[in-house]
Amino acid sequence: MHTVDSDRKPARRPSRERLRAVLPQVWDLIGPRRGMLALGFVLMVINRVSGLVLPYSTKYLIDSVIIKHNTQLLKPLVLGVLAATVVQGITSFSLTQLLSKAAQRLITELRQKVQAHIGWLPISFHDSTKSGVLVSRIMTDVEGVRNLIGTGLVDLVGGLLTAGIALVVLFRISTLMTALAFGFLSCFALALYKAFGTIRPIFRERGKINAEITGRLAESLGGVRVVKGYHAEEREESVFARGVQRLLDNVLRTLTASSVMSLSASVLLGVVGAVIMYVGARQIAAGMLTIGGFFTYTLFLGFLVAPIMSIVQIGTQLTEALAGLERTHEIMSERREDHDPKRTVVLSEIRGNIDFENVSFSYDGNRMVLSDVSFHAAPGTVTALVGSSGSGKSTTIGLITAFHVPTEGKVLVDGVDLSTVRLDSYRTRLGVVLQESFLFDGSIRENVAFSRPDASEEDVLRACRIARVDEFAESFVDKYDTVVGERGVKLSGGQRQRISIARAILAEPRILILDEATSSLDSESEQLIQQGLSYLMQGRTTFVIAHRLSTIRRADEILVIEQGQIVERGTHEELYALRGRYYDLYTKQHGVETNLFLAPGEGDVMPVSEGDGQSKPGGNGDPNLADTLRLVRGNAR
Repeated sequence: MHTVDSDRKPARRPSRERLRAVLPQVWDLIGPRRGMLALGFVLMVINRVSGLVLPYSTKYLIDSVIIKHNTQLLKPLVLGVLAATVVQGITSFSLTQLLSKAAQRLITELRQKVQAHIGWLPISFHDSTKSGVLVSRIMTDVEGVRNLIGTGLVDLVGGLLTAGIALVVLFRISTLMTALAFGFLSCFALALYKAFGTIRPIFRERGKINAEITGRLAESLGGVRVVKGYHAEEREESVFARGVQRLLDNVLRTLTASSVMSLSASVLLGVVGAVIMYVGARQIAAGMLTIGGFFTYTLFLGFLVAPIMSIVQIGTQLTEALAGLERTHEIMSERREDHDPKRTVVLSEIRGNIDFENVSFSYDGNRMVLSDVSFHAAPGTVTALVGSSGSGKSTTIGLITAFHVPTEGKVLVDGVDLSTVRLDSYRTRLGVVLQESFLFDGSIRENVAFSRPDASEEDVLRACRIARVDEFAESFVDKYDTVVGERGVKLSGGQRQRISIARAILAEPRILILDEATSSLDSESEQLIQQGLSYLMQGRTTFVIAHRLSTIRRADEILVIEQGQIVERGTHEELYALRGRYYDLYTKQHGVETNLFLAPGEGDVMPVSEGDGQSKPGGNGDPNLADTLRLVRGNAR
């Protein structure tokens, strides 16, 4: 499955093939609006025909009223022109109201459709596509669609209709002059067709560049503290400047192409005008054409040439719209996560038995991140995953949350292959507390209730009390209505983490994922939060990723993962006594030489988590590091 990230360049298809691929999408947009478009075209025909009344009446005004002094014809001519002008004005207003508003509604509908589709795409897609690029796809690429439904397309078709009517009238007045003019215009139309085929890829490139700039700008603004922390303002300014310069170069290329086409159109108009002037004057002198007929011919020639002149502008708009639709089509062609035909099983109730059966996984199909991993996690148990960075812990969690599907083997939930389970019946029973607590720019109450929007006020406040959110929320002027800012920027890391934990508590999940859930807390806050987490983990299948190993000593099973394989498993005491990889990780983390410690039950002591002031030899309540060092020094003496 290809993505649309700017860093990845899918194989380019021929321009005509891409255009054919997007035509069904154009029809999907226009199809439901056939009635409205039909009415618009009827109004457009009336508008264009009424606009021809004035130039056509010129012949009778000059030849009959002025030259032949037939003043009785003057009043009907004037009234007819006035009536046609009123009709033209009314239909113009109606067209603008009907089509322009419909076009804006279409843009809104398409944005909602693209956003909804992107939201359902798998995590692998989002991992490889910048959020700023997706924002550009949703907000920018669909803008040009207004020219397909709005006045742009109608102006183009209306202009061609007017040109067709004008061509018939011109042939009736003078076949010779019309044949000459039509020959010149046909050559120019062919040149335009070729030119627009060249310009469309430039518009596609503009959309890509714009998405890249938007993505980088979003990253820069989101990481403004890192930028300022490293005094990298000038560097970011330079990166952005290079991006907008590329965009400017692209725009200048399209402007140059459009200017060349406009210049060609102006030259063509001048050449056609000169030819008509020469031939028309000779026909008038030969008595083959009246003066009124020549004036009428000149006016109708303008109606023939004007649409071709406007094609340069309108055609550019339509080309831009099609280029945007091509890019939108790429997004909409990505398969939604919930549209996997294998996912048909609905889990009406989840107990929480999780089994990995010989699971292997690769992101790219080449290098295995996990290899032959097997374990069982029962309801009400805590399974901890430890290991060095890049060992495969997060990938394991990604498989449990169904973000990924195993390359080999199976992940079972209550004995059912997770790859066959409908995600809406599974993920609603998940609770996730990540290391980086993501909060939306809303109130504390809204962020806690995000996991269960229909929760009562009492349930929300109860979750806040368990997670100790009330300790700081009650101190704010607006209490739980306090706005936390984008990504919770107005709160400390610990406060954001407490809200994240309260959100998980409110969800009442059957399967709980804790990814460094207390990493942003100081020792005192961690002890308070551990009480909330203990409540949250009761009766649930819990998976914990922790780099601070002291936080997972009471886990029912600890899985030590290295290079994608489980190298050790057991309880804290069992693994410590084993003196293997877990022992090395644990003792190194506490900054004490490994040979100074004995396994639990051997009469010595072990280091524990920060903030634990109790000293219990050989048990879970071990002394803190300072006490341990004093004991070591005493023994040394």
